[in-house]
Amino acid sequence: MKLEDQVFVITGATSGMGKAIAVLYAKEGAKLVLSGRNIERGNALVEELKLISTDAIFHAGDIGIPKVNKELVSKAITKYGKLNGIVSNAGVLGLGSLTEISIENWHETLNINFNSFFYLCKYAIPYIKKEKGIIIANASIAAFKSFPSHAAYCASKAALVSLVKQAALDYGPEIRINAICPGPVDTPLIWDSAKAFKNPDEAVDNVKNATILKRLGTPEDIAKLALFLASEDASWMTGSALTIDGGIMATS
Repeated sequence: MKLEDQVFVITGATSGMGKAIAVLYAKEGAKLVLSGRNIERGNALVEELKLISTDAIFHAGDIGIPKVNKELVSKAITKYGKLNGIVSNAGVLGLGSLTEISIENWHETLNINFNSFFYLCKYAIPYIKKEKGIIIANASIAAFKSFPSHAAYCASKAALVSLVKQAALDYGPEIRINAICPGPVDTPLIWDSAKAFKNPDEAVDNVKNATILKRLGTPEDIAKLALFLASEDASWMTGSALTIDGGIMATS
């Protein structure tokens, strides 16, 4: 029970990596405020977590809107009286090169992937500071590596890693702030990403074989790293951007 009675806000919690993080945090005793756009999936997740005997609530909304992030923090404080940390996990792809992507899609991608982290931190940090808590941003190896027709996505993830490092400097030693940088993980996002390639199925198979470990990551792989960073096991880590990618960056 590494997170017993601690309170976390998790965005993008209704599927993929966000859901896996929520389930693992619940198993480790955390109380959760969960965010996503899909109300049906959000409510189903809360019911699933009840079977783990955890306390969780769901708040639907677009985390690209500042007010929604403020509401998430407010719900945590109102319901549980404190906030130990946030896991900023929601993300979109925004496929297209600079000349192909629409201006609207460009702004939406940066808003969801980057600005939302700023919004949530802005409202959450005063409460997390009181608890000497943690902040985790789910970034990507796209912060360090380019991919065809992923201009907005790569830019947003690089900016996110940079902001994590800056925030760690500004708010240490009271708050530990780190980024997770996954490689190819078997979630709906990777299949959407593959649409940028001529043969999507072949592209996913190629990226799997490009890893040293010859497999795609699982959402549970990422959740285990998120648990480590939230726990006292990582008590001397802040300002880090940890790649978890099956070794793909080691081959670049």
